[in-house]
Amino acid sequence: MTGARGTGVRTAVRRAELPMLRAYRLWFEHTRKCAECKGVRTAQDCCAGGRDLWAAYRHAYAEGA
Repeated sequence: MTGARGTGVRTAVRRAELPMLRAYRLWFEHTRKCAECKGVRTAQDCCAGGRDLWAAYRHAYAEGA
């Protein structure tokens, strides 16, 4: 009798990403790729796109998502 472990059958469940974490991830990925944002120390010193992404993160954080 074979067990169910070795069958390779699994259900893949993708967890929904929290809006706050998604916003932070998008900002973080942007800062790693953007030449203007790479060397800055604060989010306020980023390019306009980086500042917009940071504002979206702050908004999501304030909502408590």
